[in-house]
Amino acid sequence: MKFGTKLLHGGNSIEKETGAVTLPIYQSSTFHQFDIDNFGEYDYARSGNPTRNLLERDFAKLEGGNYAFAFSSGIAAICSVISIFSAGDHLVVASDVYGGTYRAITKLFNKFNIEFTFVDASNIKEIENVIKSNTKAIYLETPSNPLLKITDLNCVISIAKKNKIITIVDNTFMSPYLQRPLELGADIVVHSATKFIGGHSDVIAGFAVTKDKNIADEIYKIQNSFGAILSPQDCYLISRGLKTLKVRMEESQKNALTLANWLNNQDIVEEVYYPGLEDHRDKEIHDKQSFGPGAVLSFKFKTLEQTKYFLNNVENVVVAVSLGAVETIVSYPAKMSHAAIPKENREKMGVTDTLIRVSLGIEDIEDLIEGFKKGFRN
Repeated sequence: MKFGTKLLHGGNSIEKETGAVTLPIYQSSTFHQFDIDNFGEYDYARSGNPTRNLLERDFAKLEGGNYAFAFSSGIAAICSVISIFSAGDHLVVASDVYGGTYRAITKLFNKFNIEFTFVDASNIKEIENVIKSNTKAIYLETPSNPLLKITDLNCVISIAKKNKIITIVDNTFMSPYLQRPLELGADIVVHSATKFIGGHSDVIAGFAVTKDKNIADEIYKIQNSFGAILSPQDCYLISRGLKTLKVRMEESQKNALTLANWLNNQDIVEEVYYPGLEDHRDKEIHDKQSFGPGAVLSFKFKTLEQTKYFLNNVENVVVAVSLGAVETIVSYPAKMSHAAIPKENREKMGVTDTLIRVSLGIEDIEDLIEGFKKGFRN
């Protein structure tokens, strides 16, 4: 079964009693036990809810995993996965990681004696050079946020397996439609399902997915202990969004490629970052491990003055935090997604005050380009 068909017919969302074709919402916090010596599958909704469990089973299949866990946000999923590690453990982390992940690592988990080393994950030697005897995991984003750097997943996963450490991949930018790291040998995939999976800027959600039962048991233990679960109503919204994932991603990706090429020919633009461009340094690696370049790009203006003018004057888009929606979202990483990273560190990474991130929606591309022209001061 191909992916587009699997989105609609590959899961368990048809309700057996009535034949309802949308995910039923079980808005119940607790469940009656008919036999006190033999509890049913559900007892308390933090530990399990039929709506959430059906969504988790369906999503695990889309990622090529066996177990999925739906969380109340993407960062809840990320922090829950990091929480499976213990004091004294060491993790290698991609340097230009999402700002919320950076904040959690440097402001929260460092209190619990978990050690982290940030590296340029597009440079395999840097990863190899920092692996130690207590290294337990490598945490990646590819393409990275917001510079669209590419990590060679096959190479890193091979290094991880050789050193008996696990690989965690944030797959938010690609979604399982365009990239499935578990099928390449990664151990855990995390998502902000708020983005392309939900797709409509109306729900906050996250996922963690794995093939490994032991890892799944550890993640579930954290999920059940912290209780950062996805509500039944939000599970329904995510399920609804998934049904159109293929058509949304195809249209958004097409728009991204057109806009990236147009930006590449504008004199006031210093550089465009997008793995769909022929001159992207790691396009070949990305093409081998994914099914398309995605719908997110970044670019830099030559001056800060032009950057601010653009943000205040661009039209036919939303200037906001987040990405992955049906509307095009223009973001300013220095003050939005990566504001938690100190300015000096941001600039070393390449996240300067002139960097703009764009998540393409499904508008007519001609209108988007006209809107961008409104933000250009020539």
